[in-house]
Amino acid sequence: MSPLQILSLLLALSTALNIAITAGLLAHRSGAGVPQAILTGAGAAATGLGIYFAAVAAYK
Repeated sequence: MSPLQILSLLLALSTALNIAITAGLLAHRSGAGVPQAILTGAGAAATGLGIYFAAVAAYK
């Protein structure tokens, strides 16, 4: 892997982590329990990574 690909992957993971934390905290503040908030955050992160990887695949 080239350094650019590694940095791009790290950026995607960082963005997914930020999305997951934000979605989880928002769900928890909205009244969801901790397990539901964790699942919400994980789902949001997976969706974000899926969109990112789909865009990368379409670009190539």
